[in-house]
Amino acid sequence: MYIYEYKDWPNFTWNLEQIADLLAEVRFNQGKLLGVMETLGFDIQEEAMLKTLTADVLKSSEIEGEILNADQVRSSIARRLGMDIAGLVSSDRNVEGIVEMMLDATQNFAKNLSEERLFGWHANLFPTGRSGLYKIIVGDWRNNSKEDPMQVVSGAMGRERIHYQAPDSKGLPNETKKFFDWFNADLAYDPILKAGIAHLWFVTLHPFDDGNGRISRAIADMQLSRADKSAQRFYSMSAQIRLERNKYYDILEQTQSGSLDITSWLVWFLECLNRALSVTDHTLASVKRKAKLWENLNLIVLNDRQKLMINKLLDGFDGKLTSSKWAKIAKCSQDTAGRDIQNLVDKGILIKDSAGGRSTSYSLKEN
Repeated sequence: MYIYEYKDWPNFTWNLEQIADLLAEVRFNQGKLLGVMETLGFDIQEEAMLKTLTADVLKSSEIEGEILNADQVRSSIARRLGMDIAGLVSSDRNVEGIVEMMLDATQNFAKNLSEERLFGWHANLFPTGRSGLYKIIVGDWRNNSKEDPMQVVSGAMGRERIHYQAPDSKGLPNETKKFFDWFNADLAYDPILKAGIAHLWFVTLHPFDDGNGRISRAIADMQLSRADKSAQRFYSMSAQIRLERNKYYDILEQTQSGSLDITSWLVWFLECLNRALSVTDHTLASVKRKAKLWENLNLIVLNDRQKLMINKLLDGFDGKLTSSKWAKIAKCSQDTAGRDIQNLVDKGILIKDSAGGRSTSYSLKEN
């Protein structure tokens, strides 16, 4: 029996005593993070927000097995938010679509959710009207009259395992209206709890042919922005869920096949959120290091290729930096890449790695 089959659906219950201390800890860490960010300069806040939103988009897609280009995501977000950063690249339609959804959710968090708004998000996720090779209903609720029930299945053909069976599509207009009325209402309980409930409720309805997980996480991020009372995002719930993906799917399956007491789900959600908040210490350290380096480089003449590649190294370069990688990323000749690198070595910005090999590699010099 699934939770939506109970006669009291969707009247969720939970043991407040069991989650009270955990909720208080999350609230404390949330306030601590926002307080620290308020003391920092605008440039650092902007860079931290860009890193967080980029991680949100990338990791929410990775949870569903879709790998996006990080440079395209970062560039799309920066352009839409009017951020002046080096090395902007053009972005594919699918990247632009998910970025638009995420920014609408977090930057316009005070606006009500509606059927029209979510249909727009869904259309952004699937600009070609297809999910992979399959044509799907886009910008409208699923209509599985010939294929009901909608099931979440894994395993090879003939050995499938049904993880979840969604409500009949005929009831979706009424079910989604209940959800919108609840989400848009000013309720008495903590807004962070509301984020966890909203995530569970929407993904349980599973109202679209595809994209339900990403939209559920966007709705949760929208509610977390309301809880923060700010459009600035400095922690990524989706990035933490990606690290805990197996547990995420397990607790969803257990909850959706359980009772309307969702205490276990809320405990996991709050613990995951707490871990997401703690990870920002590393993000903030990286952003501060980047700001300090650029402050030190302020009086040094650098070309655009060098600025681009220094930013790449600061953001976490994949593998070792070599002249051939420099040439490929900066779109220049091998000779030009060599001169750019040697210039930075002479200026004490790059150092030659000690490890041997066929190709010489370089790293940023630690100050």
